[in-house]
Amino acid sequence: MAKIGFIGLGEMGGPMVGRLLDAGHEVSVWGRNPARVKSCLDAGAIQARSPAALTEAVDMVMICVTDTDAVEAVVFGPDGIAQAATTDKLLVDHSTIHPLRTREWAARLRTDTGMGWLDAPVSGGGAGAKAGTLAVMAGGDETDYARAAPVIDAYAGQLTHMGPNGAGQAAKACNQMIIGAEVAIIAEALNFLHNFGIDAKRLPDCLKGGWADSTVLQVHGRRMASADYQGIGDTYIMTKDMNIACEMGRETGSPMPVANLVQSLYQLLNGQGGQDKGQIGLMWLYQQEEL
Repeated sequence: MAKIGFIGLGEMGGPMVGRLLDAGHEVSVWGRNPARVKSCLDAGAIQARSPAALTEAVDMVMICVTDTDAVEAVVFGPDGIAQAATTDKLLVDHSTIHPLRTREWAARLRTDTGMGWLDAPVSGGGAGAKAGTLAVMAGGDETDYARAAPVIDAYAGQLTHMGPNGAGQAAKACNQMIIGAEVAIIAEALNFLHNFGIDAKRLPDCLKGGWADSTVLQVHGRRMASADYQGIGDTYIMTKDMNIACEMGRETGSPMPVANLVQSLYQLLNGQGGQDKGQIGLMWLYQQEEL
């Protein structure tokens, strides 16, 4: 069993810490939200006073924070991970951030401190984290991947090494492109069905088992059809992720007409007061009452 440090104790990180503890690992945590920290401590985690102190006490540091800026602050900021990094330690970043920043920072951390970096963004939401069924897409050295894999298995149902640093984040960008486009088209389909005079709540059952079926349809589609936004956060995360995907399309010369349209829809949603409706709130672009 390894000594693990975990930073980022939100909807995803908290359950991931729980899975690590259940697997028998010693887990130290650091976070800015006292309630989330306390929940992890109550489950058996150890509190660290800073990211640097946490790094000093463990073999492997895992982070799952909001965005690219947050990762930079936690790793390279005052009392950050880099302050206590050494060649025998490994950083595993479960955040969803820019692939090029990942590649740049992984090289910087290794050059300055000798510490390895594995980008390993996740997909599956809080429910997947609790159930241990997350899809994890990893980028980094083979040696770092082999070292981290047995630990990540505590909360992963699918773990894939996609290539060198940045490859995991590139795969996550693809994940978000597909989900974002699917959410948008499901919203349009539900709205059309409603306008045609049919109960849109029937569509997920109607399509179940067919080629149009998906987890997005069965989870988000049902919630959209019922205008059920309970527990859904704002649109920042998906907008951020679509921005990354579209920027990478430009960087690589890859045409992304669908992704660019979906990006525009999320930006429009933000401007129409849909911030509290989350990604399934795209329904608000078409229908502002319960179906």
